[in-house]
Amino acid sequence: MKFKEGPLTAVLSTIGRKTGKEHSVELRAVFYNNRFYFSRRNPNSDWLKNAVANALVKVKVNETSLPGHALLVRDEELARSISHMKYSDGRAEDSRIVLEVIPDELSY
Repeated sequence: MKFKEGPLTAVLSTIGRKTGKEHSVELRAVFYNNRFYFSRRNPNSDWLKNAVANALVKVKVNETSLPGHALLVRDEELARSISHMKYSDGRAEDSRIVLEVIPDELSY
């Protein structure tokens, strides 16, 4: 993968936990250590609930689409680092729920 580390815009596609249909949403994300990170201040989003219910997701950046596996970040230090990479203002200090997506080409 040839992505610059730091914030970027990506499309996250998840499988609906109720419908079973693919849902896609454009989000601000962070690419770091060959992984994609998406975050929220609260758990009240369908994309997050869907990714937790079914870890098989896709991330699209520009014209590159990568299947991967999603999991919640439990490491608070990593979650803070992701927030600081994503935001350069006071939002960087907000507590966030962070979803990590490991592209399948890196999953062994």
